[in-house]
Amino acid sequence: MRDMRRLNAARRWMNPRRTAFILALGGALVAAAALVWVNRERSAPAVTFTTLAGKPVTSSDLRGKVVLVNFWATTCAVCARELPEMVATYQTYAARGFEIIAVAMPYDRPDWVADYARRRQLPFTVALDYDGTINRAFGGINATPTAFLIDKRAVILRRTVGEPDFVELRTKIEQELDRDVR
Repeated sequence: MRDMRRLNAARRWMNPRRTAFILALGGALVAAAALVWVNRERSAPAVTFTTLAGKPVTSSDLRGKVVLVNFWATTCAVCARELPEMVATYQTYAARGFEIIAVAMPYDRPDWVADYARRRQLPFTVALDYDGTINRAFGGINATPTAFLIDKRAVILRRTVGEPDFVELRTKIEQELDRDVR
């Protein structure tokens, strides 16, 4: 008799409408949490980039500029393919306060990175990440290229894995350069 009551109670609890409602409510809560997670502002990590010349560039040195931090590798075919667009984008916006920091992956030998930058006459800052500290600070980069667009307040606006849509990227850079930050 007691087993029969338990069975009936379980059947009432597990009716299809109630189950569908609970699943829908759970899905809505997960979606709302994901939306909050995606739309929250995430500050760029406080790091020190070491340029090929050995000069340190800190995150605070870049405040007030729109910055593209681009993780790349000398052996990355996509990185080589996107390079002319990166150079053109830098040359178009550098005078207005745009900066590119090209961070070589920790597995790239410094002499390879220096030779690559010299042969291609890269006009923007090229940094070495000797021990992976910068890589880890940006969440652990596993694929190249991976780029982070950072606004004047040091907030990460977007993360792009692979070659970016340069028309869209330039539009966003222009919007951010025109934005008044007080």
